[in-house]
Amino acid sequence: MDESQLMAWALEEAEAAARIGEVPVGAVLARLDGTVLARNHNRREESGDPTAHAEMLVIREAARLLRGWRLTGTVLVVTLEPCLMCAGAMILARIDQLVYGADDPKAGAVASLYQVVDDNRLNHRLAVRGGVMEAASRSVLQSFFQERRR
Repeated sequence: MDESQLMAWALEEAEAAARIGEVPVGAVLARLDGTVLARNHNRREESGDPTAHAEMLVIREAARLLRGWRLTGTVLVVTLEPCLMCAGAMILARIDQLVYGADDPKAGAVASLYQVVDDNRLNHRLAVRGGVMEAASRSVLQSFFQERRR
């Protein structure tokens, strides 16, 4: 699996989100061999759905494609540390690995505010690697919010 290529695609999705006025977070869900199952970006504003985070959208699409909710043998690559909802969905979907770009000190549920994916009380945990292409991930977010403030 080439996590740099997967993150590059997630960054493309984040940039697509910014172009339509969505908070620029992009995600890619792939098999561990690198085969992409789904890629998407935040669509909360567009859909009016508070759960339309990039991670949730790729999880739903992959489950539809695979015709089942168990997404074992997969990695989710996302530009921003997942929130509690998305981290919980990853656990429930039995995703094996999470790779993310920038930490989210305001809502991150993997390392920043919570460490839900490491909770031994849960029946599934996933391997996590943060900080992948962190500067690029952070830059997309910072540019978006700077532009919004103008």
